[in-house]
Amino acid sequence: MFYGYHRVSTSEQNIERGITGIEEFCKDRGYTLQKIYVDKMSGKSFDRPRYIVLKEDVLRSGDTLILSELDRLGRSQSDIVDEIAFFKEKGVRVMFLDIPTTTTDFDDSNELSRIIMETVNNILIDIYSLNAQAELERNRKRCAEGREAMKARGDWDKYGRPRKMKKEQFAKYYGRVVRGEIGSVALMRELDMNRNTFFRYVREYKESTKDPQKI
Repeated sequence: MFYGYHRVSTSEQNIERGITGIEEFCKDRGYTLQKIYVDKMSGKSFDRPRYIVLKEDVLRSGDTLILSELDRLGRSQSDIVDEIAFFKEKGVRVMFLDIPTTTTDFDDSNELSRIIMETVNNILIDIYSLNAQAELERNRKRCAEGREAMKARGDWDKYGRPRKMKKEQFAKYYGRVVRGEIGSVALMRELDMNRNTFFRYVREYKESTKDPQKI
């Protein structure tokens, strides 16, 4: 049986490109493709619903798993190697369309040919998976540097989830608490804020005004 797997990190990515690549490859080879399983999740973890079903419940010895690119399987080199080793032990062949040697058919009865092909594939998989991990680490580094730069510019509030309201606006509302016109809990309900957000804003207020009053 021939199965496909494709993964994209977000719904904004072009999911059709990888799927089409797998379908066209099978059509050219004359393979009967049973199904393509798709996850829209990060490649940092293998805890993906469709992948787990495919891996644990669908694939059997003698089956072939086809992916458009190696980094669609994962991003960590060690994890990728472990997954491929799992499939090999299970008797499942894995093909990556961006590593043509993994799609090359060879004579199983020729032991030397098999060993050479496996060696070549292992080397190429190591190289490709190392590149995938390096790209992941570069992205992490760029994100960390971006966050630090935003903090340095005073733009930290623009990172992550948008603020419910500006600091100056909250200060006007919280002034009513300071003047004793309303309690903190009542204001929190009035502003429709959860407890964590409200008291984070209160801490910001006190840090900016050096207000000694207790929350």
